Amino acid sequence: MLDQLRAMGVFACVVEKSSFSGAARELGITTSAVSQQIRSLEHEMEVTLLHRSTRKLSLTEAGQAFFYSCQEMLAAAERGKVRINELRDDLIGELRISATPELAAQHAVPALSHWMQAHRGLAVHFETDNDNIDLIDGRIDIALRVATEIDDTQFCVQPLLRAEQILVASPSYLNQNNPVSRPEDLQQHDLLLVNTFKNQHELNFTHVSKAEQLNLSMHNRLSSNSAAVARALCLHGHGIARVFYLDVQKDLVSGALVEVLPEWKLPPLNLYAVTLKHEQSPMKVDRCLDALKQYFCQMAAGRVYQEAS
Repeated sequence: MLDQLRAMGVFACVVEKSSFSGAARELGITTSAVSQQIRSLEHEMEVTLLHRSTRKLSLTEAGQAFFYSCQEMLAAAERGKVRINELRDDLIGELRISATPELAAQHAVPALSHWMQAHRGLAVHFETDNDNIDLIDGRIDIALRVATEIDDTQFCVQPLLRAEQILVASPSYLNQNNPVSRPEDLQQHDLLLVNTFKNQHELNFTHVSKAEQLNLSMHNRLSSNSAAVARALCLHGHGIARVFYLDVQKDLVSGALVEVLPEWKLPPLNLYAVTLKHEQSPMKVDRCLDALKQYFCQMAAGRVYQEAS
């Protein structure tokens, strides 16, 4: 098929230049190569396309009809090329972003709100799931993922933030249950699991000022694959939740939740923007990444967040 399309382009050029040699110069190939392409077309379609003489070339009736089709094909190809350039260089078309529901609603949408308003030619789709969505199958342009690290050569991985995991509970729960002053005290409490990460029941603590580490294995009665559900359970006094500060920052400020054991730290994870590797990334992807980076860089840093290196 590609050979035939190429031959159609050569034929159209021969007609426009009115000679084999003119077409050869235009296309940067030999005159014999041009002649071979035309002969192949005529042989394949079993018609004569050109009347050849020592003075000039002229189109047969079949050649005239075929020339119109070739012109339409070349025009469509040119329109396709222009469209590809627009999609590559301009903020138009569709942009697909994947994230967890909480991350999308609480951060991706606020991060991109003004940017989406400024580029109304761009259709943005948020694909949310607690499991990682395959970038190729889901046609995802940017995936926001939280992990210790992402080591995959098919991806371009850009760190956005280093996210601290913390333990939280409602004031009512803490007032009505045994006090928690050291990690060992947690074994008298229920841990609300968010089981989107491995080994969530394993708590590996490091003291912020002392060279002390402690590992615990917690039991749990209530769990979910949603950080929003774990937060709701926590707000209603059902236990202590292991969450990202990113998900409960407002609750801590308002006093609806309280951090448990703030002097003992859990291993931080990283928030990444993941894209497929391309020789030339589309402009809309680059600009969206810029907006995300700007948003997360302006978030509260210090104790809880530090820009990932």
